[in-house]
Amino acid sequence: MKRKKKIASTIVVTTIMSTMVMACSTTTPAPASDTKTPAPATTPAATGTATTYPMKTDKTLTYWGELPGNLTGVKSTHADTPFFSEWQKKTGVPLKFSAPPTNQAKEALNVMLASGDLPDMIEFNFLKDFPGGPEKAIKDGYILKLNDLIDKHAPNLKKYLKEHPDVDKMVKTDNGSYYAFPFIRGDEALMVFQGPIVRKDWLDELGLPIPQTIDDWTAMLKAFKEKKGATAPFSTNSKPRVFNDFNNGHFMGAYGVTRDFYMESGQIKFGPAEKGYKDFLALYRGWYEQGLLDKNIATVDQKAWDSNIASGATGATVGNAGGGIGKWQPLVEAKDPKALLVATPQPVLKKGDTAKFGQRDIPYSFGGMVAVTAKSKNAELAVKMLDYGYGEEGHMYFNFGTEGTSYKMENGYPKYSDIVMKNPDKLAPAQTLSLYTRANYNGPYVQDKRYIEQYLALPTQRDAIGIWAKTDMAKYQMPPVTPTPEESSEFAKIMTDVNTLVDEMTLKIILGAEPLDSFEKYMDKLKSVKIDRAIEIQKAALDRYNKR
Repeated sequence: MKRKKKIASTIVVTTIMSTMVMACSTTTPAPASDTKTPAPATTPAATGTATTYPMKTDKTLTYWGELPGNLTGVKSTHADTPFFSEWQKKTGVPLKFSAPPTNQAKEALNVMLASGDLPDMIEFNFLKDFPGGPEKAIKDGYILKLNDLIDKHAPNLKKYLKEHPDVDKMVKTDNGSYYAFPFIRGDEALMVFQGPIVRKDWLDELGLPIPQTIDDWTAMLKAFKEKKGATAPFSTNSKPRVFNDFNNGHFMGAYGVTRDFYMESGQIKFGPAEKGYKDFLALYRGWYEQGLLDKNIATVDQKAWDSNIASGATGATVGNAGGGIGKWQPLVEAKDPKALLVATPQPVLKKGDTAKFGQRDIPYSFGGMVAVTAKSKNAELAVKMLDYGYGEEGHMYFNFGTEGTSYKMENGYPKYSDIVMKNPDKLAPAQTLSLYTRANYNGPYVQDKRYIEQYLALPTQRDAIGIWAKTDMAKYQMPPVTPTPEESSEFAKIMTDVNTLVDEMTLKIILGAEPLDSFEKYMDKLKSVKIDRAIEIQKAALDRYNKR
C-alpha cells in the first residue's frame, strides 16, 4: 500500500511505508469491479489527440525519482527492474534513470535544482516537500504548469479528472494549476492500510483478549515482557523520523489528537500543541520506564524493526497490511509455526468508543506524483508518456504488469501469477509486485482495488482493513490544501522549526531526559516558533480550497 508510501503537515502515511506501496487508451481506467478485457491500444479519445502506443521516437527522456522501497536489497537501479524496462517498451520512449539515496530525496533534489541540470521528469512530492509548494516550483522555473499540455496531449488523465471532479479539485492549486501527473487511489477500499498489529498466538497462550483500550494495551505489553520474554514488547519504525508512522494518530488518537493538523469544530488544530499530546507522552514515558517500549525506540530502522518481530523480541507494533503482516507472518512462522499476527482496533480510553483518529488516505495520494521540468526540451513527449498510466492499457500494466508473466486473465479477472504470489526465489509479494508493477507503490496512475484483493492473500490481512477502518478519521481529515508560494515558504520555515522541536521534545520526555512537566515550557516554545501562524496559513489555504 506502501503507499504507497510521506512528512511535515500531512495526514497520510506514506505510505509508505507502509508499506507501504504499480498503447494507447483514451478511455477512463476500468472501475475496480469491472472485469472487461482492456480495449485495444488505439481507442479514440473523447477529447484531445489520441496517442498510439508504443510511440515512435528517437528521443531518450531522463527520469529522476527514488527506487521503490520494496526493492531495497532486490534491485539497485530502475533500469534493472522489469516494470521500468517494460514501461519503456510499451510507451516506446527510452528512459535514462537517476535516483537519490533512500530517504534522502529532499536533500538530493535541492542539490540537483541548485546545479541547474534537470531531467525531463521528476518524481517528488512538490505539494508537501517543496518549500513554497508547486506554484513556487512553477514560478521559479523548475517545473511546468501542465494545463495546456494536459489539454492537448493527455486525454486519458483529462477524461478521468472530468469524470471525477472531487479528485480534480485535489490535484491542482488554488490558481487552477496542474503541476504533476498524480497517484490516485481508485476505490475506498484502498484508503486504509495501516494500524496496530499484535501476536495473537501470544494473547491466546496468555489468556488475554484482543486489546481495545489503552489499559488493555498496557496489561498486554507487561505480559509480553514478563511471560513471553519480549525484550522490546512494542517497537516501531523511527526512520527517517521518530515514530515515523504516527502522523495519523496511532495511540495518541485515544487522547483526541494526531501528530499533524486536523479539523475540529470549524477550527484547524495541530495535535502536538494540544493537551492530548501530553497525555500520549505520559503513556509512552510510562511504557518506556517499565521496559514495554523498545529501548532503542529513537533509532529503530527497517532492518532492526523486522529483526525484532521475526525474533520474537517484539509482540506489538504499528504496520501495514501488506508490507507489515504480509511480510512478517512468514518470518515469525519460521521461528514458531503457531505464530499469528493480527490487526487490532485503534485503542481508545473507554471500551466501546469509536476511535477518533487512525490511518486513512485520500484519493489523491501525494507520493508518486511526476512533474515535467521547465528545462525539458521534450515536454510534449514526456506528457504523452505519462498519460499512458491513466488509459485502460496503462491502467492494467501499472496495476497488474504484463499479461502472461505477472498475471493472467481468468473469467475477465486479472489474477496475479505464481511468480508474484509464490515467487520461486522466495521473494515476498510486496517485493515481486514492485518488480513487475507499481500496484503497491504509488506512481502516475490510478490504483485498482483488484490489486489489494489479491495482495492481501491472508485472511488476517483482509480482516485488518475492516478493523482499522472503524474510526472517525474522515470527519477530521485535512484535504490537500495549497498555501500560496509566499505562505508556503513561510509555512515550510515554521514547520521545520516546529517539527524539530516536537521530535526532540517527544523523545526527551519519553526517554526520561526531560520531566513530563516540561511539556508546558515546550508549549511556550511552540508558540515562539510561530505555530499559531502556521495554523493561520492552513486555515487560509483551507478557505481557498473550499472555494475551488
